[in-house]
Amino acid sequence: MKLVLEKGIGEIIEKKSRFIAHVLYIENEEQAQEYINKLKKKYWDARHNCYAYVLGDKGEIQRFSDDGEPSGTAGKPILDLITSRELTNCLVVVTRYFGGILLGTGGLVRAYQGATIEGLNNSVLGNLIDGITGEMDFEYGNLSKVQYICDNFGIDIQETEYTEKVHMKLVIENEKIDDFVQKLQNEFSGEIQIVNIVQQKICKRI
Repeated sequence: MKLVLEKGIGEIIEKKSRFIAHVLYIENEEQAQEYINKLKKKYWDARHNCYAYVLGDKGEIQRFSDDGEPSGTAGKPILDLITSRELTNCLVVVTRYFGGILLGTGGLVRAYQGATIEGLNNSVLGNLIDGITGEMDFEYGNLSKVQYICDNFGIDIQETEYTEKVHMKLVIENEKIDDFVQKLQNEFSGEIQIVNIVQQKICKRI
């Protein structure tokens, strides 16, 4: 599954109607409703504020609303794009300012999906994968080599503290752990160990 790391906004004009999509990360249904209400207040003069969202580790919670548009022309097409991109904990709200020209069923679907695609393209997304967080301590003289190894393996350094030794917090994908640990063993003869290991889902920027 994928997550929204940084929100995005997309806008298209279709036969004088203006469609504005907001793509947002959400943690629960209450937060989704808060965002929806905020956007409805912001765009109080718009004709429609249609939305869809997905929640859960497997995207099992799915909701959508056409907000007055013909049934199946707005919320469901937005939802279909969210699920096809394998996104979860994602809310998309598309606001429409009516331009005076009817778009028809097919035109509405294309417009709402077009705005959603623009919003997704302007968002920063990440892959949700299995991994660990861990920590290690080492001498200052090893800092540049450790940083080089982390960079070479694509390891995310969450935090570095400089006290008596260098204290580093890492995020590591499961598939990289064995090779990374072996590299540390080879380079530092076992002097540097990863401790306080916690298995968790991690998000890698796409």
